[in-house]
Amino acid sequence: MSKWSMNRALVAGALVFVSAATGVALAPVASAAPQACVTQSLTTGDYESVGTIRYKSATSSCNDLNLTYSYNTNSRNYDDYAGRLRRSDGTWFTCAKRYVVGYDGYHSVTDSTYALCTAVSDNTPFTVASLFDPADNVAITH
Repeated sequence: MSKWSMNRALVAGALVFVSAATGVALAPVASAAPQACVTQSLTTGDYESVGTIRYKSATSSCNDLNLTYSYNTNSRNYDDYAGRLRRSDGTWFTCAKRYVVGYDGYHSVTDSTYALCTAVSDNTPFTVASLFDPADNVAITH
């Protein structure tokens, strides 16, 4: 092999290596990787009932329904809130956590106290119920 052929082979090999490395680095960016958590506002329903219906994000990396904001629109500065999920047969059930106290204001997404429902499947319909009175404003991060 001549020196010229050897140099061309080395350059070609280097280009293949760089192209492969670049392709590996870009592959995750081009894929449909999960997004960060999604936050949606809704209005609560009455005790064990249905308020605004939302759907668990299919592109979010979060698996829980986290209460991250609450505002009691009535006289108190708190209410107790429960996450509710809809079964495939159309009936609703309250998640195992039941009702948790949420004072008016923001709540940390990392505080497990406010994880109203855990391990929720993508595209599952959900809502939030208020223990004392309906029509409170809440935000759920999921």
